Amino acid sequence: MTRTAKVERKTRETEITVELDLDGSGQASIATPLPFLSHMLEQIARHGCLDLSVRAAGDVDVDGHHTTEDLGMVLGRAVRDALGERAGIRRFGEATQPMDETLASVALDLSGRPFFVWRVALPKAKLGAWDTELAEVFFEAFARTCGANLHVRLHEGTNLHHIVEACFKAFARALRRAVEIDPRAAGIPSTKGSLDG
Repeated sequence: MTRTAKVERKTRETEITVELDLDGSGQASIATPLPFLSHMLEQIARHGCLDLSVRAAGDVDVDGHHTTEDLGMVLGRAVRDALGERAGIRRFGEATQPMDETLASVALDLSGRPFFVWRVALPKAKLGAWDTELAEVFFEAFARTCGANLHVRLHEGTNLHHIVEACFKAFARALRRAVEIDPRAAGIPSTKGSLDG
């Protein structure tokens, strides 16, 4: 069974293609006009142990919002498509990620019911050309289109680069756990018999 997907989105604001293999080895081929966001997508591939190809163009002369949000949407759709009916997956994943002075946690349920909680207080600032407030935008868009219940929480941290990167790494590790096939369980991991919302 292959668990792969290719999703494309083209609007007047962005043009994005995402290809992924949930059972990859962490290989990444990322090209976006926002270097810090590209770096975060590489973290998702590496620590999520999935193969990820991203080609994105967007109106970053306006700002990075449209490109970041649409990338979250397309990645969420790609994960959803690659999972199919979600049979045999663990469904739940969580990770707590230290990075120097920072500690961040992510809990994820691939329930089919989107819900998003963000408990990461960030000042309005830039990491390179990327606005820190766009981290929340990315994860909310992912949760909405993937059909995931996603909680992100910061426990400790002062360095903005460390905070955002710890959140992305924790997300990657939680996603890796949630999409894994559980050898002890068969069928849909729900007493309802479906994970379609």
